[in-house]
Amino acid sequence: MTATAASLDRTEQPPAPAAPPSRRARLVRGLAPAVVAAGSGVLLYVSFPPRTLWWLALPAFAVFGWILHGRGWKAGAGLGYLFGLGFLLPLLVWTGVEVGPGPWLTLVAAEACFPALVGAGVAVTSRLPAWPLWAAALWIAGEAARARAPFGGFPWGKVAFGQADGVFLPLAALGGTPVLGFAVVLCGFGLCEIVRQAVAVRRRRVLRRPAAVVALLAVAVPLAAAGAARPLVSDAPEDGTATVAVIQGNVPRAGLGFNAQRRAVLDYHLRETLRLAAEVKAGRVARPDLVLWPENSSDIDPFTNPDARTEIDEAVKAIGAPLSVGAVVQKPDGRLYNEQVLWDPRKGPTSTYDKRQIQPFGEYIPLRNVIGAFGEGYVSMVPQDFSRGTEPGVFTMAGARVGLVTCYEAAFDWTVRSTVQAGAQLISVPSNNATFDRSEMTYQQLAMSRIRAVEHSRTVTVPVTSGVSAVIEPDGRIVSRTGMFTPASLVEKVPLRSSQTPATRLGIWPEIALLLVAAGGLGWAATGALRTRRATGAAEDAEREPRTATGDAEDAPASAGGGQ
Repeated sequence: MTATAASLDRTEQPPAPAAPPSRRARLVRGLAPAVVAAGSGVLLYVSFPPRTLWWLALPAFAVFGWILHGRGWKAGAGLGYLFGLGFLLPLLVWTGVEVGPGPWLTLVAAEACFPALVGAGVAVTSRLPAWPLWAAALWIAGEAARARAPFGGFPWGKVAFGQADGVFLPLAALGGTPVLGFAVVLCGFGLCEIVRQAVAVRRRRVLRRPAAVVALLAVAVPLAAAGAARPLVSDAPEDGTATVAVIQGNVPRAGLGFNAQRRAVLDYHLRETLRLAAEVKAGRVARPDLVLWPENSSDIDPFTNPDARTEIDEAVKAIGAPLSVGAVVQKPDGRLYNEQVLWDPRKGPTSTYDKRQIQPFGEYIPLRNVIGAFGEGYVSMVPQDFSRGTEPGVFTMAGARVGLVTCYEAAFDWTVRSTVQAGAQLISVPSNNATFDRSEMTYQQLAMSRIRAVEHSRTVTVPVTSGVSAVIEPDGRIVSRTGMFTPASLVEKVPLRSSQTPATRLGIWPEIALLLVAAGGLGWAATGALRTRRATGAAEDAEREPRTATGDAEDAPASAGGGQ
């Protein structure tokens, strides 16, 4: 064999097949997206209070978008569920402080279904032009659904609630929590697309200019919009000022058992109010125009218990200012209400506000018979369901109109907005978090109140039984706060405001607009998939037609011959 022949022989030989990946490599390759999805969810959790790492939400969504991009909807749903678990498991661990891990894990498993649906949607829209826009709108659509279902919804963990210290905060005044959350998620997905384009340029030295422009806009526009919205945030008095006193009486001990010591809780708040009255009388503290007590500060019904009524009346007269008392009140028809009672120094109890958004499994048991079948302990903690109020609560206290948003209600856009639209010049969020001990729950709730302050340009006071109580300016700054499980009182002069922000005036419309954007993205993706399927089917039909025609031509002579 000549050298040339030998060379040709060598070139014609097929290359040796690559060794198949090892079992370990296949396992790592299969598990890597799942681990990354859960890890990006944990990263989003770390961006929430009590930490001030709000900016971590951006890389969290950038990584989430990276692993979803180009996948099918089933893979997207699975990865979205893992993202939800990584985020919600640590965020909501406080729900199991007293009742054990069962309800906590059940809640998280159910709530993670919403990020799963979003993950499926993001995966199918990730092939569209401007995909960060559709993906961010889909996330807000998932939050909107989670805030409404099941059992009235559970909006805890909205992306906006982690941004109280962030640069995007002024957007809350522009369009509420949906616009604020949308800006953060859009920016995160935009960062993802910037990295994708950079990788593509490095590998193929090809830049897709439209995609790169969209990616840059997805980051730049939210930041610019936040800067443009900053003038909407103001703490200037429009209707004068009011000196408010926030009372934190503390509780005998943390946990659900504190309800068995209801008299002690009332006594603690009476004691702190009388202590403040003595400080005022001595001239060491400014006299408050109004005094605010927490939710459940009097679990003893002052309308049926003469002793409780007498002592509250004496405390109100001692401080010389109207007082809002958090009480558990049973009406003559037997219905139970979580109620705020306006107590006047001269007239006694006058107006009341009944909590409208009551907490499932905390203030009422949905499907009580079904839940009870799994164990009496799950329903015995709420022996009687609370009833819902129907009207916004606005108390006129020393000339100031104080809006009441009780505890859990602060998580819901509609409750706070309706109170401001009813004329509130400042907002009080009386709360009781003693059940959750020293968990992060109180800090998460405090961050919600900071967002609400900016959203509606109102001072927000947060009187809490056991901490952290606070006074928040309309620009979201905390001007004073207490420690946890410490009796204390906060006295601050705060601005009264009556103008409405765009978020207050627009109400639900920004959220509806984002839902339409999400629907448009899904519709576009579905239409594209249908066209692709039809084109594939037409191509397969075209491949079969020549074979059929050839077969007919070959059969024709035989048929003709047979006919002669």
